[in-house]
Amino acid sequence: MKKFNTNSNAYIIVYSTVMVVAVATLLAVAALSLQKRQYANELNEKKQSILASLSATGENYDEFIEARVLDAEGRTVEGGDVFAMLNDLQGSFDAGNYPVFEARDGRVVIPVTGSGLWGPIWGYVALENDMNTVAGIVMSHKGETPGLGAEIATEKYQSNFVGKTIFEGGEFVSVSLRKGGAKDPAHEVDAITGGTKTSDGVTAMLRTSIGHYLPLLEARRAAASGSNEENTEDHE
Repeated sequence: MKKFNTNSNAYIIVYSTVMVVAVATLLAVAALSLQKRQYANELNEKKQSILASLSATGENYDEFIEARVLDAEGRTVEGGDVFAMLNDLQGSFDAGNYPVFEARDGRVVIPVTGSGLWGPIWGYVALENDMNTVAGIVMSHKGETPGLGAEIATEKYQSNFVGKTIFEGGEFVSVSLRKGGAKDPAHEVDAITGGTKTSDGVTAMLRTSIGHYLPLLEARRAAASGSNEENTEDHE
Protein backbone atom coordinates (compact mmCIF):
# COMPACT_ATOMS: atom_id res chain seq x y z
CA MET A 1 0.00 0.00 0.00
CA LYS A 2 1.30 3.38 -0.98
CA LYS A 3 1.88 5.66 1.98
CA PHE A 4 1.17 9.35 1.98
CA ASN A 5 4.16 11.59 2.21
CA THR A 6 3.17 13.64 5.24
CA ASN A 7 5.79 16.21 4.38
CA SER A 8 4.49 16.86 0.89
CA ASN A 9 2.66 20.04 -0.02
CA ALA A 10 -0.30 18.03 -1.34
CA TYR A 11 -0.73 16.20 1.98
CA ILE A 12 -0.54 19.44 3.97
CA ILE A 13 -3.12 21.14 1.76
CA VAL A 14 -5.55 18.18 1.90
CA TYR A 15 -5.12 17.78 5.65
CA SER A 16 -5.64 21.50 6.28
CA THR A 17 -8.73 21.55 4.08
CA VAL A 18 -10.27 18.57 5.85
CA MET A 19 -9.61 20.10 9.28
CA VAL A 20 -11.05 23.49 8.27
CA VAL A 21 -14.20 21.85 6.90
CA ALA A 22 -14.57 19.66 9.98
CA VAL A 23 -14.15 22.57 12.41
CA ALA A 24 -16.50 24.78 10.38
CA THR A 25 -19.13 22.04 10.42
CA LEU A 26 -18.84 21.58 14.17
CA LEU A 27 -19.13 25.34 14.74
CA ALA A 28 -22.17 25.57 12.48
CA VAL A 29 -23.89 22.71 14.31
CA ALA A 30 -23.09 24.29 17.68
CA ALA A 31 -24.37 27.70 16.55
CA LEU A 32 -27.63 26.23 15.29
CA SER A 33 -28.17 24.26 18.47
CA LEU A 34 -27.57 27.34 20.62
CA GLN A 35 -29.57 29.73 18.45
CA LYS A 36 -32.96 28.58 19.74
CA ARG A 37 -31.81 28.77 23.36
CA GLN A 38 -30.29 32.22 22.82
CA TYR A 39 -33.52 33.49 21.22
CA ALA A 40 -35.54 32.08 24.14
CA ASN A 41 -33.27 33.83 26.65
CA GLU A 42 -33.50 37.16 24.81
CA LEU A 43 -37.27 36.85 24.54
CA ASN A 44 -37.61 36.10 28.24
CA GLU A 45 -35.36 39.06 29.10
CA LYS A 46 -37.59 41.41 27.09
CA LYS A 47 -40.74 40.01 28.70
CA GLN A 48 -39.29 40.40 32.19
CA SER A 49 -38.25 44.00 31.46
CA ILE A 50 -41.77 44.82 30.32
CA LEU A 51 -43.22 43.32 33.49
CA ALA A 52 -40.59 45.12 35.60
CA SER A 53 -41.65 48.48 34.19
CA LEU A 54 -45.12 47.70 35.58
CA SER A 55 -43.74 46.37 38.88
CA ALA A 56 -45.45 43.13 37.93
CA THR A 57 -42.55 40.66 37.79
CA GLY A 58 -44.66 38.10 39.64
CA GLU A 59 -47.20 37.99 36.83
CA ASN A 60 -47.20 35.54 33.94
CA TYR A 61 -46.34 37.62 30.89
CA ASP A 62 -48.52 35.67 28.44
CA GLU A 63 -51.54 35.96 30.73
CA PHE A 64 -50.97 39.57 31.82
CA ILE A 65 -49.75 41.31 28.64
CA GLU A 66 -51.17 41.66 25.14
CA ALA A 67 -48.69 42.82 22.48
CA ARG A 68 -49.72 44.50 19.26
CA VAL A 69 -48.38 46.80 16.58
CA LEU A 70 -49.77 50.23 15.72
CA ASP A 71 -49.49 52.37 12.63
CA ALA A 72 -48.84 56.13 12.64
CA GLU A 73 -52.55 56.78 13.27
CA GLY A 74 -52.67 54.51 16.29
CA ARG A 75 -54.54 51.72 14.52
CA THR A 76 -53.66 48.07 15.04
CA VAL A 77 -51.58 46.49 12.28
CA GLU A 78 -52.10 42.79 11.71
CA GLY A 79 -49.13 40.45 11.48
CA GLY A 80 -45.50 41.07 12.30
CA ASP A 81 -43.30 39.75 15.09
CA VAL A 82 -43.48 42.32 17.89
CA PHE A 83 -40.33 41.08 19.58
CA ALA A 84 -38.38 40.97 16.32
CA MET A 85 -39.30 44.64 15.93
CA LEU A 86 -37.73 45.37 19.30
CA ASN A 87 -34.39 44.10 17.99
CA ASP A 88 -34.32 47.10 15.66
CA LEU A 89 -36.80 49.45 17.28
CA GLN A 90 -35.56 52.54 15.47
CA GLY A 91 -35.88 50.70 12.18
CA SER A 92 -39.43 49.71 13.13
CA PHE A 93 -40.26 53.32 13.98
CA ASP A 94 -38.79 54.47 10.67
CA ALA A 95 -40.97 51.93 8.87
CA GLY A 96 -44.09 53.20 10.62
CA ASN A 97 -44.50 50.22 12.97
CA TYR A 98 -44.95 50.91 16.67
CA PRO A 99 -45.09 47.93 19.03
CA VAL A 100 -47.01 48.47 22.27
CA PHE A 101 -47.76 46.25 25.25
CA GLU A 102 -51.07 46.47 27.10
CA ALA A 103 -51.52 45.06 30.58
CA ARG A 104 -54.66 43.32 31.74
CA ASP A 105 -55.28 46.16 34.22
CA GLY A 106 -55.40 48.82 31.48
CA ARG A 107 -51.87 50.18 31.75
CA VAL A 108 -49.63 50.34 28.68
CA VAL A 109 -45.91 49.88 28.12
CA ILE A 110 -44.13 51.83 25.40
CA PRO A 111 -40.69 50.73 24.15
CA VAL A 112 -38.21 53.58 23.74
CA THR A 113 -34.86 53.88 21.97
CA GLY A 114 -32.19 56.54 21.58
CA SER A 115 -28.50 57.36 21.81
CA GLY A 116 -26.35 58.03 24.86
CA LEU A 117 -22.78 59.26 25.05
CA TRP A 118 -21.10 56.07 23.78
CA GLY A 119 -23.85 54.09 22.10
CA PRO A 120 -27.49 53.01 22.04
CA ILE A 121 -29.81 53.38 25.02
CA TRP A 122 -33.24 51.80 25.25
CA GLY A 123 -36.00 50.84 27.62
CA TYR A 124 -39.70 50.52 28.43
CA VAL A 125 -41.98 53.20 29.87
CA ALA A 126 -45.17 52.08 31.63
CA LEU A 127 -48.09 54.49 31.87
CA GLU A 128 -51.01 54.34 34.28
CA ASN A 129 -54.58 54.01 33.02
CA ASP A 130 -54.78 57.79 32.60
CA MET A 131 -52.19 57.49 29.80
CA ASN A 132 -50.34 60.33 31.47
CA THR A 133 -48.68 59.23 34.70
CA VAL A 134 -45.49 57.18 34.60
CA ALA A 135 -46.04 53.91 36.43
CA GLY A 136 -42.46 52.80 36.00
CA ILE A 137 -39.51 52.73 33.65
CA VAL A 138 -36.73 50.28 32.81
CA MET A 139 -33.70 51.52 30.90
CA SER A 140 -30.51 49.93 29.67
CA HIS A 141 -27.49 50.87 27.59
CA LYS A 142 -24.65 49.43 25.56
CA GLY A 143 -21.64 51.35 26.81
CA GLU A 144 -22.36 54.31 29.07
CA THR A 145 -19.71 55.22 31.65
CA PRO A 146 -19.93 53.24 34.93
CA GLY A 147 -20.87 55.50 37.84
CA LEU A 148 -22.01 58.23 35.45
CA GLY A 149 -24.25 57.65 32.44
CA ALA A 150 -24.65 53.97 33.33
CA GLU A 151 -26.75 55.10 36.31
CA ILE A 152 -29.79 55.12 34.00
CA ALA A 153 -29.87 51.32 34.33
CA THR A 154 -30.15 51.35 38.15
CA GLU A 155 -33.45 50.86 39.95
CA LYS A 156 -32.62 53.76 42.26
CA TYR A 157 -32.38 56.23 39.40
CA GLN A 158 -35.34 54.80 37.51
CA SER A 159 -37.55 55.20 40.58
CA ASN A 160 -37.28 58.99 40.12
CA PHE A 161 -39.57 58.75 37.09
CA VAL A 162 -42.49 57.14 38.88
CA GLY A 163 -45.38 59.56 39.24
CA LYS A 164 -44.11 62.03 36.63
CA THR A 165 -46.60 63.06 33.96
CA ILE A 166 -46.12 63.43 30.22
CA PHE A 167 -48.99 65.84 29.52
CA GLU A 168 -49.54 69.40 30.73
CA GLY A 169 -53.26 69.81 30.26
CA GLY A 170 -53.77 68.62 26.71
CA GLU A 171 -50.20 69.26 25.56
CA PHE A 172 -47.59 66.52 25.35
CA VAL A 173 -44.46 67.65 27.22
CA SER A 174 -42.82 64.29 28.02
CA VAL A 175 -40.37 63.95 30.94
CA SER A 176 -37.05 65.78 30.88
CA LEU A 177 -33.77 65.30 32.74
CA ARG A 178 -32.64 68.71 33.99
CA LYS A 179 -29.02 69.58 34.75
CA GLY A 180 -28.67 71.26 38.12
CA GLY A 181 -31.80 69.66 39.52
CA ALA A 182 -35.44 69.33 38.52
CA LYS A 183 -37.45 72.56 38.84
CA ASP A 184 -40.76 71.22 37.54
CA PRO A 185 -41.70 68.33 39.87
CA ALA A 186 -44.41 67.11 37.51
CA HIS A 187 -42.36 66.70 34.36
CA GLU A 188 -38.65 66.77 35.30
CA VAL A 189 -36.09 64.47 36.86
CA ASP A 190 -32.63 65.42 38.13
CA ALA A 191 -30.05 64.83 35.42
CA ILE A 192 -27.21 62.43 36.19
CA THR A 193 -24.26 64.20 37.80
CA GLY A 194 -21.38 64.06 35.33
CA GLY A 195 -23.58 62.38 32.74
CA THR A 196 -24.89 65.34 30.75
CA LYS A 197 -24.74 63.66 27.33
CA THR A 198 -26.49 60.55 28.58
CA SER A 199 -29.13 62.67 30.33
CA ASP A 200 -29.74 64.63 27.15
CA GLY A 201 -29.99 61.34 25.27
CA VAL A 202 -32.63 60.02 27.67
CA THR A 203 -34.63 63.26 27.38
CA ALA A 204 -34.58 63.02 23.57
CA MET A 205 -35.35 59.30 23.67
CA LEU A 206 -38.45 59.75 25.82
CA ARG A 207 -39.84 62.70 23.88
CA THR A 208 -39.27 61.16 20.45
CA SER A 209 -40.26 57.57 21.21
CA ILE A 210 -43.35 58.33 23.28
CA GLY A 211 -44.33 60.92 20.70
CA HIS A 212 -44.92 58.14 18.18
CA TYR A 213 -47.74 56.85 20.36
CA LEU A 214 -49.66 60.11 20.80
CA PRO A 215 -52.61 58.99 18.62
CA LEU A 216 -53.17 56.04 20.96
CA LEU A 217 -52.62 58.01 24.16
CA GLU A 218 -54.77 60.97 23.13
CA ALA A 219 -57.60 58.70 21.97
CA ARG A 220 -57.56 56.86 25.30
CA ARG A 221 -57.48 60.14 27.23
CA ALA A 222 -60.37 61.54 25.21
CA ALA A 223 -62.40 58.37 25.75
CA ALA A 224 -61.74 58.48 29.49
CA SER A 225 -62.68 62.16 29.61
CA GLY A 226 -65.93 61.49 27.75
CA SER A 227 -66.74 58.64 30.09
CA ASN A 228 -66.12 60.86 33.12
CA GLU A 229 -68.41 63.55 31.71
CA GLU A 230 -71.17 61.00 31.16
CA ASN A 231 -70.82 59.77 34.72
CA THR A 232 -71.02 63.33 36.00
CA GLU A 233 -74.21 63.97 34.01
CA ASP A 234 -75.74 60.75 35.30
CA HIS A 235 -75.26 61.93 38.88
CA GLU A 236 -76.73 65.38 38.35
